[in-house]
Amino acid sequence: MKFFTKKTIAFAFSLLAAGALFAQQHITNFGVVDTTKVYEQFFKNSSAVKAYEEKRAAFQEEITRRADEIRSLQTKLQEAQDLGMDADVKSYQDSIRIKSSSLKTYTQQKNTELNNIKNNLSNNNEFYKNLNRTIKKVAENEGLSMVINLQQSNSILWYSPAVDITDKVIESLEQQ
Repeated sequence: MKFFTKKTIAFAFSLLAAGALFAQQHITNFGVVDTTKVYEQFFKNSSAVKAYEEKRAAFQEEITRRADEIRSLQTKLQEAQDLGMDADVKSYQDSIRIKSSSLKTYTQQKNTELNNIKNNLSNNNEFYKNLNRTIKKVAENEGLSMVINLQQSNSILWYSPAVDITDKVIESLEQQ
């Protein structure tokens, strides 16, 4: 009977040890990703963002050119007023009014166009599909069972930088 009890105790101890090892193998490993940082880093060098920036610069150049033209007319208007050239004053005032209205309309249209382009960049579904695939790949390579988005979880009070895979995700996206 003593032999049977020792075997039972040894067997139970073995089961507990195996259970502890099994439990250790199923510990959930978390990772975090700062998707805003990924987005900014990834798109900073993208051709779509460069095209947006070029278009924005071209629009700004045109706005500056038109504003300079209006300022030049305002200078001429002031000179005409100082010299009492009433016919020229009226002509300059009309030109300034028309060009100012045109500039305002142009600026509004171009700002709307730039906002639409910017919104399309930030809502790029293909990017997010690629981001999700990349996060999955990096997480699996790191042995993680869950990845949390730092931007969408207000419940994260603290995390170790060791679980932050943001830079690895950016590197992986840049290699594609």
